[in-house]
Amino acid sequence: MTSLKNTVQLIGRLGMDPEVKTFDSGKKKASFSLATNESYYNNEGEKVEDTQWHNIVVWGKRIEVVESYLKKGSEVAIEGKLVNRSYEKDGVTKYITEINLNEVLMLGKKEA
Repeated sequence: MTSLKNTVQLIGRLGMDPEVKTFDSGKKKASFSLATNESYYNNEGEKVEDTQWHNIVVWGKRIEVVESYLKKGSEVAIEGKLVNRSYEKDGVTKYITEINLNEVLMLGKKEA
């Protein structure tokens, strides 16, 4: 059984085509943004649309699927692990939260 201690499940649409980077070692990394949408009514009865953006990172054999089949606008269900990291740019420490993809399920219509 998979550990549920650090598991994220999301359904959303890709905000961009996956970007694949190949390192000097030959190892590959793919990344893309995923938008999740939620709508609700506020206290005034107005419908509010809320979009959250998530950074998705893919390693290993799943890169082939992501690279071959996923495009901007594709609807997917993903499962992964939250990873927080930091890096320094121009002397300023930046923090980023990413989801390392474990599973991906393509949803929606099959494209021609």
